[in-house]
Amino acid sequence: MSEIGKPANFSTIGAYVSQDAEDHTAIEQCRAGDPSAFEPIVRRYERLLYTVALRMLGDREDASDAAQNAFVKAYERLGTFDASRRFFSWIYRILVNECIDLRRDRRVYVDVSDQLPANGTPADLFEHRETRQRVQRAIVALPPRYREVVVLRHFTELSYEEIADALGVSTTVVKSRLFTARQRLGRLLLNTDHQS
Repeated sequence: MSEIGKPANFSTIGAYVSQDAEDHTAIEQCRAGDPSAFEPIVRRYERLLYTVALRMLGDREDASDAAQNAFVKAYERLGTFDASRRFFSWIYRILVNECIDLRRDRRVYVDVSDQLPANGTPADLFEHRETRQRVQRAIVALPPRYREVVVLRHFTELSYEEIADALGVSTTVVKSRLFTARQRLGRLLLNTDHQS
């Protein structure tokens, strides 16, 4: 995966719908015997899937493995893809299953983000790192249904409608889970503050 680790932004509906048509065309080409048609799909979604996996798992290597496995499984199962659905929603579910399997198989630990401030005192850098670690630990500690809405909304910048489609739930459910997730995150972060 060439650009893994860079932030993804898929927040505009127009781009998302346009990508649906491109995805469906590429899938039909793959089904017709052209495996190279899958490459644009990988390029389009690799950063987004990696970002989701990183926030779900808290570990870069595991996130990379999960994203790559999701692409492999999606390619192998293209024959089962329902063209009436969005490709992103379908591969997102594959990715979530990969993340669940990896979490079950491996002990989760928190990795520091690769983007620390370039200036400031060593104390500032340490404090920034500590804050990022606390937030990541709190996100990883959330139950999966709350963790995924936080990740999709705040780290991949999907709209409520896009999240609802990806999860197969209503936008009302997405908003409700996000509200609950934010409350739980707040409590988790407060608890770590009191323990420090």
